[in-house]
Amino acid sequence: MITSLISGLLLGLGAAVPLGPINILIMSNALKSYKGAVAIGAGAMSADIIYFFLTFYASLKVSQNPIIFKTIAIFGSLFLLYIAWQIFKNRNAHIEKQEQEVNKKELLKNYTKGLSLTLLNPYTIGFWLSISTTIAAKNLNPTFTIVGIILAITMWITLMPLFINRSKHLFSQKVAKVFSIFSASVMLYFAITLFISTIHSP
Repeated sequence: MITSLISGLLLGLGAAVPLGPINILIMSNALKSYKGAVAIGAGAMSADIIYFFLTFYASLKVSQNPIIFKTIAIFGSLFLLYIAWQIFKNRNAHIEKQEQEVNKKELLKNYTKGLSLTLLNPYTIGFWLSISTTIAAKNLNPTFTIVGIILAITMWITLMPLFINRSKHLFSQKVAKVFSIFSASVMLYFAITLFISTIHSP
């Protein structure tokens, strides 16, 4: 049980920590609202859990179907382009040093954004297929492993934006603008590379 829990924690960190579209989006939103950033992370974690159960318990065949896989990838690249444009468009938005209040509608919007961005990322499917294979190959306890995964992702999506939110007073307006342009550029990079790799894949 302990081995499965620790393995789950490590797998969860492996899924949550790497710099990618979701983490960039969480960081950008953490400068405005901690709750809004956590909502994005919660949406992404929900998608991760969905794919985990689909791959482990339902033998998901999406990655083996090139048409479905390419369709998801194309929609994913277009959604990344939309997010990149939204961040770039708001690059001059003034950073409030005080925490901005967000209503339930905005939290739901952020949650949906995180959920959609992760669901439309075909690499998420491939990642959780490999995780499911690892669990089966190492004969880990699925329940304790998923608990470990959820704990690790939950810690990351709550503590990382908290650190950024509490440090936002160190960000000048100019630095915030540069960060927004950087964030939009990263999103654009992921969108272009995902689209190109999808088009050229067999």
